Amino acid sequence: MIFMLAGTSDAKELAEEMKKNGHNVLASVVTDEAANKLEEAGVPTRVGRLSAADMAGILRETNARAFVDASHPFAEEASRQAIQAAQEVTIPYIRYERSSITSYDDKVTKVKTYEDAARLAGEKGNSIFLTTGSKTLATFTRVLQPLENVRMVCRMLPRIENMEKCKELGVAQEDIVAMQGPFSKELNTALYRQFKTDVVVTKESGKQGSFDEKVTAALELGLEVILIKRPDIAYGMVTDSPEEILRQLQPLLKEEK
Repeated sequence: MIFMLAGTSDAKELAEEMKKNGHNVLASVVTDEAANKLEEAGVPTRVGRLSAADMAGILRETNARAFVDASHPFAEEASRQAIQAAQEVTIPYIRYERSSITSYDDKVTKVKTYEDAARLAGEKGNSIFLTTGSKTLATFTRVLQPLENVRMVCRMLPRIENMEKCKELGVAQEDIVAMQGPFSKELNTALYRQFKTDVVVTKESGKQGSFDEKVTAALELGLEVILIKRPDIAYGMVTDSPEEILRQLQPLLKEEK
C-alpha cells in the first residue's frame, strides 16, 4: 500500500499512474469534491485534515510501504506532518511537487511571507486583488482593512466555509469573487479591469495553478505583482517527475504482492 496526500489535480493524475503501474494506493484529501474525482478514477480515498499522529496511525493500519506527499506547494503544515509521520513509522517519504516558474522573476516583487505581501501591497496601491485563497485571508484583513482608501478584493473557491470566513473578517460581498478555476488570461484581465486593480498578490503555485495566466494578465495591464515564494522545507527526496516517482516505488511492487 502507498499512502499519499493528494491535494491537486496533478496529484490525481499521479495517483492514477501509480494505480495503473500496479500499486495499491490510498489517497488522503481535504474536500469531498477532491475525493469524488479520485474515486471516479478508481482510487480509494479518505477525507479530512490529519495530524502527524493521525497519519502515522493510518500508515501502521494499512501497512503502508511508502508515503508520497503530493499536497499543494503551499500546504506547508501538511508536508511537515507527513515528513514526521513517515520518519516515525520508518518508511520512505517522497515529495512530488510541480515545478516552479521563474521566467517572471525580474518583473515581479518576491516576498517570503503573507504578512510581507500584505504590507507591501498596502504601500503600492489602492485596489488590491488577492489570488491567495481563504486560508491566510485573516493576515491580509488585519494589515489592509485599517488602511484608508485601500480596497481588498478576494478571489476564492465558492465554498460555504469561505463565505462564512469572509463575513467573520468583515469582507464586504462586493469585494468577493467566488469562482472555481482554472482562470484564463482573458478572464483575469477582465477581473483586474472590473475592480480597477493596482496590485495583484499571488503565490508561486506553478503551471497547474494557472500562474502564467494570472501574472501575464497583470503585467500586460501594467499592474504591480507581489509574488509569495514557496515555503522552504527540507523535503529530502523531491521531484516534479511522475516517472521518477514510479521509479522510486518500483522496488516496492514485489513487497506488495
